[in-house]
Amino acid sequence: MREHGGDLAGAARDYGIAQERWLDLSTGINPHGYPVSPVPPQAWRRLPSDDAALASAAAEYYGTDALLPVAGTQAAIQALPRLRQRSRVLLPALTYNEYAHAWRRHGHEVCTAPLNAYDEQLAQADVLVVCNPNNPTAERIAPQRLLAWQAALAARGGWLVVDEAYLDATPEESVARFADRPGLIVLRSAGKFFGLAGARVGFACAQPTLLDALREELGPWTVSGPAQFAVRAALRDRPWQARTRIELAQSAVRLQSLLAGAGVVARGTALFLWWQHERAPVLHEALAREAVLTRVFRDVRPAGIRIGLPGAEEEWARLDRALARWKDRQCA
Repeated sequence: MREHGGDLAGAARDYGIAQERWLDLSTGINPHGYPVSPVPPQAWRRLPSDDAALASAAAEYYGTDALLPVAGTQAAIQALPRLRQRSRVLLPALTYNEYAHAWRRHGHEVCTAPLNAYDEQLAQADVLVVCNPNNPTAERIAPQRLLAWQAALAARGGWLVVDEAYLDATPEESVARFADRPGLIVLRSAGKFFGLAGARVGFACAQPTLLDALREELGPWTVSGPAQFAVRAALRDRPWQARTRIELAQSAVRLQSLLAGAGVVARGTALFLWWQHERAPVLHEALAREAVLTRVFRDVRPAGIRIGLPGAEEEWARLDRALARWKDRQCA
């Protein structure tokens, strides 16, 4: 299994601190997630057939009806490599680590390059994978540039896979509305912005023939009835979405300021910040010893750390105290 954020059991074991004492800032999930209403009893009793109401809500929210609900984008990430013959796949040098694993596992050649080198590498690739914004580095690619890559790849039967898991705070940057174009596959998640990671719901947006193949690969009943109920309501609640975009932007600025006060100059998205610095592992360890869990990336040079948003005021205060103690130790 690849390393991911949210491993509180592992942190409790590694640092000898009970799991319930941790403040988890390692995942980039909205700490003030969508307030789901009580689930109707029939959602538990009935087999979760395709829900036309969920598809309609998703089509309106994402701007396309060329989509398929899946059990989190992870399901699509694992299935897509099975739908192509052996290909040369280009990935960012640092991105969500399940992509490289999934494509290699099914016999594809995986190559990596910095995002700013994609234009030079494009001619050599059959499949291009981009997280926009990138996880964890928060780099962004303009929609026009993505669509230029899509056109070049489609001309020779290639794919552009765009993972927009962290784009809900800035929906104007999405290319999901162009998902009917050949070779373009856009993945969206209900877990991050909506804070519904436990529901395991995502959407693959692409041409109908590709979605049909993906549906066959995944099989029936991929999204549970209670999850469909929760996400359908969240996708339709435009006032909550508008408030949340404002609140997340304010929280991200607050976190950036808090970190800057401790000498950590970070950039990021509305849901997480990224600091790439040789002392990032030191900060990760210092916070962990205060029972504040972050995500550290040691396999890059320099190393990096991803920090998500606190939720309640007490959590902000805990992080502030932990950062102050770390700063004091650096100055000692």
